[in-house]
Amino acid sequence: QVQLVESGGGLVPAGGSLRLSCAASGRPFSSYAMGWFRQAPGKERDFVAGIRWSAGSTYYSDSVKGRFTISRDNAKNTVYLQMNSLKPEDTAVYYCACSIGGDLSLSYAYDYWGQGTQVTVSS
Repeated sequence: QVQLVESGGGLVPAGGSLRLSCAASGRPFSSYAMGWFRQAPGKERDFVAGIRWSAGSTYYSDSVKGRFTISRDNAKNTVYLQMNSLKPEDTAVYYCACSIGGDLSLSYAYDYWGQGTQVTVSS
């Protein structure tokens, strides 16, 4: 069992930045791939970014590529999502999740999910 707790969400003006954190506990963190998804009201949960256990491979959705950066610190059992140049359309609840492998852009590849943190970008 793995427990994931997100933090760092909030209200930010367009063009601003936020850094989300996801702290993991339970099974060895370094053996999992990690991902961030987001869900806006009335929409499906969408892939944002993913990172393999070695941190050598990262993946991004086209909508955030060049603006968001995913990283991980295995010593701290934490994964981060640095979000820059935020837009109102980035407003959503952001979830982190962990996976033992597979296509990280697909939600069913993930085994455990956090409770989410709200990000609101004002125009």
